[in-house]
Amino acid sequence: MTMTLSRRDALLAGLSAFGLAAIPSLSMAATLDELTAAFTNGAAVSADGITLTAPEIAENGNTVPVGVSAPGAVAILLLAAGNPTPSVATFTFGPASGTQMAATRIRLAKTQDVVALAKMADGSIRQAQATVKVTIGGCGG
Repeated sequence: MTMTLSRRDALLAGLSAFGLAAIPSLSMAATLDELTAAFTNGAAVSADGITLTAPEIAENGNTVPVGVSAPGAVAILLLAAGNPTPSVATFTFGPASGTQMAATRIRLAKTQDVVALAKMADGSIRQAQATVKVTIGGCGG
């Protein structure tokens, strides 16, 4: 049995797939609390064992340098509480990782808290938070 796909059917299928891809995913629309709950999976959060480095004042929100270090972590989630999409990045570390740290540049829409959550190898969660004052927004501001 051979299936013949007409040009019209192929175009319709392609447009349908494009339309589905254009719909924001649930993870992109998630709030800070929902993202935190999904990452922690109900575990208690403590503030020791993680270091978040971010500037107090960012003159331009388009490129804000951020670093996070959590020795013994298997994953680190970086969140920007005031951005339209709070999830910035997730870093995972395998057993061969020399250090459990990451540094990147992020965009911040306005003055806001940057939050880093680290999932440790024993299942515990560590959290660090820093407020960054943005003078020129980076997400269309």
